[in-house]
Amino acid sequence: MTRLKIMFSHTAVSVMAAIFAVASGALLMAGPAWVWLLVPLGIAAQMLNEYNLHRFIFHLPPPRRQWAFDLLYRAHYGHHDFPTNHGLFFVPIWVALPVLGLNFTLLWAALALLGVGSAVWIAVAVVAVGGIGTFLVYEWFHMSAHLTVPKTAVERHVTRLHNQHHFRDFSRWFHVSPGGQIIDRAMGTSIDTEDLKARQRIAFIRTLGMRPDDPRLVSARRRFAGEYGLSEAEIAQAARC
Repeated sequence: MTRLKIMFSHTAVSVMAAIFAVASGALLMAGPAWVWLLVPLGIAAQMLNEYNLHRFIFHLPPPRRQWAFDLLYRAHYGHHDFPTNHGLFFVPIWVALPVLGLNFTLLWAALALLGVGSAVWIAVAVVAVGGIGTFLVYEWFHMSAHLTVPKTAVERHVTRLHNQHHFRDFSRWFHVSPGGQIIDRAMGTSIDTEDLKARQRIAFIRTLGMRPDDPRLVSARRRFAGEYGLSEAEIAQAARC
C-alpha cells in the first residue's frame, strides 16, 4: 500500500493510469477482438522508448542556459542528485503526455495514410494499452528500486542493475523494466557486474559528471526545493558531494 500511495500521488502516473483504464475499457467493449494481439507490439515499442528517452534525452549534456538546465534537472538530473526523493522518482506529466500524444498520432496517421482498417483501434491497442501499461510497470519498478522495502526476486534484480547506473557508472544500464537489459546489451551499454566493480567509480557520479557546486545545479536545487521538500541541509550537502 505504501508504494501504491507514493506512485499514485504523482500526477503523471494517475493521469496515465486513467488513460490506460479508459483505453482498455473502450477496446474491450467496442474494439475488434483481434487488435488485442497487437498489445505486445506496444510493450516492445515502449521498452525501446524508455531506453532511448533515458539515454539520449535525459542524459543530454548539461545546457548552459539556466531555463533549459532547469527543465533537464526536473526531468532527470534532479533524480540523480537526490535519488531517494519521492517526488523526483517519476517522469513529469509534461514529458509523459506529449510522448504519448506523439506516439499515438504518428502510428494512427501512418496507418490511416496506408489505408489500414481500424487504424484508431490499432493505435489504442499498441500505444494506449500496451505502451501505457509498460510505462506504469516501469514506474513501479523504478520507484521500488529506490525504496527500502521488501522486494520480490525480480525487483531485487532490477534494483541491483539500476544501482549500478546510479552509483557506479551512469553511462551504463539505462533500462529499468524487467527484461530491458536485453536492449542495453544490444546497444552496448551493459557491463559485467564484476568488471564494473573493478572500475573506479565515475567522479561526481550523483551530478552526472558536473561539479556538485556548479552554479546551474545550485540554482536548480533552490528553485525546486519547495516543490520537492529539499531542506537547506540537503542542498548544502549536495553541493559538497
